[in-house]
Amino acid sequence: MKWTVLGCHSPYPGPGGATAGYLLQTANKNILVDCGSGVLAHLGKIMRPDQLDEVWLSHLHHDHIADFFVLQYAILTALRLKRRSRPLLVRTPLAPHEWADRLTYHDTIAIREVKDGDHLKQDGLSVRWYRTDHGVPCYAMVIASEEGTILYGADAGLSTDWEGMIQRPDLFICEGTYLHRDKPSAPMAHHSVREAAEAAALIGARTLMITHWFPELDPQEIEAEAEAFFQGNIRVAQSGLAVEVI
Repeated sequence: MKWTVLGCHSPYPGPGGATAGYLLQTANKNILVDCGSGVLAHLGKIMRPDQLDEVWLSHLHHDHIADFFVLQYAILTALRLKRRSRPLLVRTPLAPHEWADRLTYHDTIAIREVKDGDHLKQDGLSVRWYRTDHGVPCYAMVIASEEGTILYGADAGLSTDWEGMIQRPDLFICEGTYLHRDKPSAPMAHHSVREAAEAAALIGARTLMITHWFPELDPQEIEAEAEAFFQGNIRVAQSGLAVEVI
């Protein structure tokens, strides 16, 4: 399995960057995981949007779905040009309803709802969805194949039960929205970099990828804070960064 970062910023993209979006590639599938602002421009460096097999949306906040609404145009164009013969399959929560209702567009999108505990097996891939602590229905994903395991944490507050999802994943993609010194006084449904590192240590992750970070942060500061609380491999997400799980 190959996990490529297309966007890693939040709540808006920095210069040349993008908000949340990742390309998961297996021997048989090209899967877009989240589709934030600027993601399609980075996807286009690797493949055409119409070459996607599926899209998995963790939740329906703007920084995770902004580019989905122009992806609809790309799929419509591909269908009209006969580059593609079928709608794009999208696995997603269906709340908030006002945003879920916008996910369909003509005959370009085929929606499949995901809920807590759902389990999918296909083409040698196993995926299980888990509800996280967030303001809207949001789902982490445990993705497994013969090569190894990936835990994509999506957006998550501190009540998220990481231990109940998996132990010792090969790759844990966890948000570190801000440095711990900048942690808001009011409870937030997000992790600081330190809290992400502590979560990775708790579940014994092999590699931690810090993502969903404020675009004005210094990646070196992010890495230094994570290193103080996690002894495994650490990667700070950047558009174009690819990690293979083998």
